[in-house]
Amino acid sequence: MGRYLLLGLIQGLTEFLPVSSSAHLVFAKAFFGLRLPGTILEGVLHLGTLLAVLIYFRKSLFELARGVLKGDWESRRYLILLIAGTIPVAVFGFLFRAEVERAFSSVRVAGALLMVTGTFLLAAEWTLRRKKHGGLDFFSSLVVGLAQAMALFPGISRSGITISIGILLGVDVKEAARFSFLLAIPAIAGAGLFSIGEGVGQIGVGEALGMLLGGVAALASGLLAIKFLLAFLFRGKLFLFALYCFGLGLWVLVWG
Repeated sequence: MGRYLLLGLIQGLTEFLPVSSSAHLVFAKAFFGLRLPGTILEGVLHLGTLLAVLIYFRKSLFELARGVLKGDWESRRYLILLIAGTIPVAVFGFLFRAEVERAFSSVRVAGALLMVTGTFLLAAEWTLRRKKHGGLDFFSSLVVGLAQAMALFPGISRSGITISIGILLGVDVKEAARFSFLLAIPAIAGAGLFSIGEGVGQIGVGEALGMLLGGVAALASGLLAIKFLLAFLFRGKLFLFALYCFGLGLWVLVWG
């Protein structure tokens, strides 16, 4: 049980910090020697972090839903942008499902892609210091959605790459972060439910209870991670996460 609890804590912290939760789960599973069918463990833990997003951004979600129902144009426009940003990950996940699952078995792939995440974080921080930023449009939401699709692979941080791409496209950092987190809701929900449904009949009661404990831990640590990341973003400290990604990625490539 202790292993699942630790994995849940790792998932919650690294899902929203831009250091790739999937890469850390690959490393941790290899270290603990866990061999579970498919990606069911990732699915359970992702649902834990999904609840963290829903709780933390409940006010924004309520206001968006109320605006859409009342016919508010800006709210409906924002919903359209979220839908546009969600389409790429759904299509990519369907077409490249086998390749994504294979990537989860390689610590070296995760390590190499973690360094890609670090590169985007550095580029985003450089842009933040030299460029004025504005709002979100259809094109930028679609490109951010394409970036989120790439984060299906372990090592590409979903929050890291979507926020970085948003900043590189000229979106204000606060708006880039908000859009990234709201965009995560359908992506995490879809991936989590699909993964669980695929392997739920292949695990024992002990494993199921362990993963449930891990999901609760992911929820709790995820709430803390969201608050922590937003504080760092607004202070322009992305380079610290980039250094971590480079350091861990290099260590895995050399010693993994």
